[in-house]
Amino acid sequence: MQYADVTTRLAGLGSDKWVLSATANARIRAGEAIINLTIGEPDVPTPDMLIQSAVAAMHAGRTGYSNGRGEPALLAALAGKYSALTGRSIGTDRFLCLPGTQTSLYLVLTALCDPGCEVILGDPMYATYEGLIRASGAVPVPVSLDPAHAFRLQAADVAAAITPATRVIMLNTPHNPTGAILRPADLDAICAVAAEHDLWVVSDEVYGNLTHDGAVFTSALANPAYEDRVIVTASISKSHAAPGFRSGWVCGPADFCTRALPLSETMLFGSQPFIADMTAQAVAGAPDLASAMAARMARRAGIIHTALDNVAGLHVHKPEAGMFALVDIRALSQDSQAFALALLKAEAVAVMPGASFGKAFEGWLRLALNASDDATQEACTRIKRFAMGWPR
Repeated sequence: MQYADVTTRLAGLGSDKWVLSATANARIRAGEAIINLTIGEPDVPTPDMLIQSAVAAMHAGRTGYSNGRGEPALLAALAGKYSALTGRSIGTDRFLCLPGTQTSLYLVLTALCDPGCEVILGDPMYATYEGLIRASGAVPVPVSLDPAHAFRLQAADVAAAITPATRVIMLNTPHNPTGAILRPADLDAICAVAAEHDLWVVSDEVYGNLTHDGAVFTSALANPAYEDRVIVTASISKSHAAPGFRSGWVCGPADFCTRALPLSETMLFGSQPFIADMTAQAVAGAPDLASAMAARMARRAGIIHTALDNVAGLHVHKPEAGMFALVDIRALSQDSQAFALALLKAEAVAVMPGASFGKAFEGWLRLALNASDDATQEACTRIKRFAMGWPR
């Protein structure tokens, strides 16, 4: 039988990257006491007031069809949020509402890229990015993120990677897996390169509310000089502990939203109105939940740093934001998958191998910060013991 080329382009780019997490979850379902530090889920349940908002909307009959752009109340809430974030008026015509950041990025990249186009992005990268790019027929062009630059993408490296086929520069700030936050000067320099070569800038900003220890997040939309070529995506999955509700959005130029709307409508013709009502309430409220979560995660990153940095050949990179800390195991192993699997088998601690996030991240581990302080400390004790016994 014949299949579309997209199935070949995406072979190995889906759940294959999450084999270690799936293995850990299977052992947990079998009753084993695994400390699972693989997935970046919020460390608290979805707030009851948001659940009740969705329930009330359902009882009020908000269960019918929506439209491809989004429900009016949610569009108004998003316009208010981004107007406050940028300090200038951002209209409702600059948004499209979709089920989560993943779907939003799929829409954006499909709307911008033709087969053979190139998308420049940092390496390491979130595990789904390569698949999102290849699904459109475009080709990912990874640019290594240097620890010496705190894993912040450098405009000079972006410029050096540009070819006649380049169409998009893809950003992720705050960054998964490194937790790096691009500074205003970084964003301006990258956007200036994009303007010079007439390229789009697509920025995944889902961790924007989860900054640590006073770090400041700046959106790629901040500079009005570049807003005609910048598209950002985000959702309530992380900031409001609501990953299962699948509620996200795109903010970009009004013309982009108009051009992309038929694609959005072809994909799904609107999200659920009762979830839109819940999201409008979440977006319009103060980011108290995210601030408290970020404080806990910053504390756990500190626990990991204190316990493991410069211990048994390990080095720890503390994040500026987000849900993960990084452990450099290159002094012990260049095979992060084998190391992580052996750690799971020997010590019942599950972490993500760096290889799942790009070639530049081989020899690193990503540790989620959503386990309790005590569980995080115990995981560190086990990781230290395992590293000290690793063959030299």
